[in-house]
Amino acid sequence: FNLQLWNNYFHLAVAFITQDSLQLENFSHAKYNKIQNKYGDMRRLIGFAIRDMWYKLGQNKIRFIPGMVGPILEMTLIPEVELRKATIPIFFDMMLCEYQMTAEFKKFENEIILKLDHEVEGGRGDEHYMQLFESILTECAQEHPGICDLVRRFVSLIKGLLEKLLDYRAVMNDESKDNRMSCTVNLL
Repeated sequence: FNLQLWNNYFHLAVAFITQDSLQLENFSHAKYNKIQNKYGDMRRLIGFAIRDMWYKLGQNKIRFIPGMVGPILEMTLIPEVELRKATIPIFFDMMLCEYQMTAEFKKFENEIILKLDHEVEGGRGDEHYMQLFESILTECAQEHPGICDLVRRFVSLIKGLLEKLLDYRAVMNDESKDNRMSCTVNLL
């Protein structure tokens, strides 16, 4: 098993699908349709390949936690519904993998909190992502009773953090210093 090779594969694939020139939602409607008709959404294709390769890692998955949490988060935040539905379950698999080794998933949890703050501050994330994140992880956890309560607590924590981060981002452009200060206090 060549860890560096796999690491390079995942980072390159995530860098490809997150590049600005593939963010179709930023284009005009006409340009979006033209690209979609000619090439399709390449992000979805590569995202599915990343998902498939993740599950082929077997017992080596633990070697990518927490290192791949940030890149996978960046990929799941792309506002493409099918891509999100296909890749958010990787988070549950990461949690399950760490839980099976250590009876907790603190490394994963700490890394996703750290990276989520950075990504939302950079303009990524939305209400729809938060709802999908909650529903997918809750559904995955129901199949694993031993970890279900921990996952629900984690999802609640992330949902609360994401709500506050999205609120903070929304009021940063607000002229009222009181609103910005109130949101900052809530986030802290």
